[in-house]
Amino acid sequence: MDKLIAEEELPGVSVIITSKNDAEELEKNLPFILEQDYPNFEVVVVNSGSTDETDMVLKAAEQKYTGLYHTYVPDGADAVNEKKLALTLGIKAARYDVLLFTEAYCRPCSSRWLREFGKEFAQKGNEVVLGYNRLHVEKKVAGRRFIRYDNLLHHLKFLSMAIAGKPFMGLGRNMAYKKALFFEQKGFSSVLNIEGGEDDLFINRVGRKKKTGVVLSPAGMTESGIVDSFSTWKALKSKYNYTKQLYEGFSAHLFGWETASRYAFYMVFVALLLYGVTRSNPIAIGVSLLLFLARFLVQLATINKSGQLFDGKRYHLNLIWFDVVQPIINQRFRLYANRRNRGVF
Repeated sequence: MDKLIAEEELPGVSVIITSKNDAEELEKNLPFILEQDYPNFEVVVVNSGSTDETDMVLKAAEQKYTGLYHTYVPDGADAVNEKKLALTLGIKAARYDVLLFTEAYCRPCSSRWLREFGKEFAQKGNEVVLGYNRLHVEKKVAGRRFIRYDNLLHHLKFLSMAIAGKPFMGLGRNMAYKKALFFEQKGFSSVLNIEGGEDDLFINRVGRKKKTGVVLSPAGMTESGIVDSFSTWKALKSKYNYTKQLYEGFSAHLFGWETASRYAFYMVFVALLLYGVTRSNPIAIGVSLLLFLARFLVQLATINKSGQLFDGKRYHLNLIWFDVVQPIINQRFRLYANRRNRGVF
């Protein structure tokens, strides 16, 4: 267990949010951020060319919350780098050295969100801290359970590697790093000419060289309310399916071997089972079924333990189907992302 930490030991935190036509989301989610149980923090919102009521919402919120500050992206910003420019402006405007990033469509899962991140910097001397982002998927969305499973598995991969001291990415919906680190790396210069990459690629470039922590407590999670259709999730996934091809380091590509071994197992299982059936060999049939059952039970226990912690969800026989189709769907999304971005890079 973490030792208790005094209020004065907690670092000041600047929460950075960029917004483009997110007035409704900001109005719903900002109070959850601005009313955090934390002694010293601010929220910086960068309005990136919004044409809705974002400016009005922010000005009204500033009348109520003294810890809120907002600024603007200048007109005519490069579309490819608009997000990075907005983040850079927010970082430069930030008063504190700990920068905690989330999105307008996200809200903290508890009032202790900032504390969970703050103590990772205060107690452990981390320069980068990664967290979990839960997806709120509306009931009408096709493949709802699979979407949650995919999000869980994605987080388990990059958070487990960060715990092992081999971080290879982070998500801008719930991650933090030191302001000094940003300027030490000359901002987003290493990913400037790439659409996206302001979160995952940036952490891939700097996290492997810096002390990185992970927030696993449910109190330190955020929740996204953005997934209202399968196409919305597809767009969200495709962004990272493109940039993941640009990750550096062995740990970033380790899970490609996991996918290969997954299908190798299924091929061996089917081959052994068919051999046993066609040759009337009960030993071969028994061994194949025993191997399949053993793998499934271990996987089920692992996924359900993590699912209960992060999402409060459990999986059953549907896990077998999800396990088979997930790499196929990811590959389809990767091809879609490559076609979509071919004219940009």
